Amino acid sequence: MSRSAMIAALSALLLATPVAAEQVMRVEQGPLSGVKDNDVRIYYGVPFAAPPTGADRWAPPRPPHPWDETVRRADVMPPSCPQELSAEGFMMWTSEYMTPVEPGVSEDCLFANIWTAAETPGAALPVLVYIHGGGYTSGSGTVPVYDGANLARQGLVVVTINYRLGVLGFLAHPELTAEQRGASGNYALQDQIEALRWIRQNISAFGGDPAKVTIAGQSAGGGSVLGLLASPEAKGLFRAAIVQSAPGMGSYPPLSAAEQSGSALVKSWNVQSIADARALPVEKLTVSPGPGGGGLPIADGKVIPTASQSLGMANDVPVMTGYTLNDLFAPTRRVTATEWNTEARERYGSQAEKFLRFYPGDSDAQASDSATREITARAEMAPILEWMEHRGAQSPVYAYLFSHVEPGPNAAQYGAFHSSELPYMFDTLHLSPGRDFTEVDRNVVRQFSGAVVNFVTTGNPGGGTVPTWPALDAEGKAVMEFNATAKLSRIYPEGADGVIAAGSPPALPNPFAAPATP
Repeated sequence: MSRSAMIAALSALLLATPVAAEQVMRVEQGPLSGVKDNDVRIYYGVPFAAPPTGADRWAPPRPPHPWDETVRRADVMPPSCPQELSAEGFMMWTSEYMTPVEPGVSEDCLFANIWTAAETPGAALPVLVYIHGGGYTSGSGTVPVYDGANLARQGLVVVTINYRLGVLGFLAHPELTAEQRGASGNYALQDQIEALRWIRQNISAFGGDPAKVTIAGQSAGGGSVLGLLASPEAKGLFRAAIVQSAPGMGSYPPLSAAEQSGSALVKSWNVQSIADARALPVEKLTVSPGPGGGGLPIADGKVIPTASQSLGMANDVPVMTGYTLNDLFAPTRRVTATEWNTEARERYGSQAEKFLRFYPGDSDAQASDSATREITARAEMAPILEWMEHRGAQSPVYAYLFSHVEPGPNAAQYGAFHSSELPYMFDTLHLSPGRDFTEVDRNVVRQFSGAVVNFVTTGNPGGGTVPTWPALDAEGKAVMEFNATAKLSRIYPEGADGVIAAGSPPALPNPFAAPATP
């Protein structure tokens, strides 16, 4: 045998044979070879669906192709779904919050990443499936803050997933509706459901229990979780849900409006049919804002019920939900004590003194804190209570407010910003450059990450390092606030419900406007 033939044969043998037996797992499609991070095994880029390309662009996902007996290498991060990438951060979001530039993007992107510390396939550990945010037009399961190794060390099997974004994930069109049993759009949510089906069939190989799956997501990921709670297509695929900073708490435009938007978008591509649009290079597909065109879930009547039913819950499971104090829709308000007291009198008249007992302004710092907290209570927490009234479910809902400020660039300016709870949830502070963390931050990790582990494990976030945490109800609007230490508070202070509902606040600032100098 020639030297080149020997090298070729050896290469083929190495590809088909694991270097270390404990790194190989077998799923329905074939064997996988992952990597180890000390006591945690990681499997990157595991396909949970077939590539959504060609005729499968804008079609429901199909099961992944088998690779039979050849060991598939799952040791490098997969490409993300098509989106604009930048190596630079944006506003308060530094690089660890961004989609990695390498290995780039591809339409063939329906992959999962899996972290497990289970010693055997029969460990039956609880499973956390995390759905990334990014406004439905960006993001990836490989964003650094989602690294699941440390949560795996706390006894979870952690899975992150990609899903189709923007126009690829949400295009609704009459031709597609006719082709797909009377509904189109929501391909991103269908990808997430397909991932959950794959997990149900295969997670036991990684030591996970398919009957103990919790779904979680933040921002657009939180909106996705709300869609899955409402979706009859997802029924039985998870037993609990975590909803973080979700926009709108489950409000969806109808299919008819989405089809109109999608039709206008396809026409702008100068094509005559969906078949022609499927033949276009992905770079030619412009993303249009709005339902059906650029990246919003819709009430299609199939994945998500009709608009009048979409606040309901096909999946009645325990929910943990909350916001950051300075979320996108509740940025810091900076007012003086004089301005705040004057505003209170103008808005509340005879009830101003009562209002100021709940949201005092004895100093400029206290006035700014009260003004911000009122916005959060009104714009972020109040929709949770409204959603609870309409969801028609009996399972408990646990609410949190994350007010701890992550140290770093312009921390005083941005406060507890949208997404800033994520490194504390995943225990990934070590992946954040340029932030001077202290023991206070590490305590927040222990408590917030501990609450997530508790909830995924038992359905109740309290216990261990976390104080007793009652569920929300009509009378007890309890919320766990995570700051230097976790403590129980309320969505509204006792007796304040009617008071803050009476006054009309000023318009919320645009979170993407140039920030004022603090």
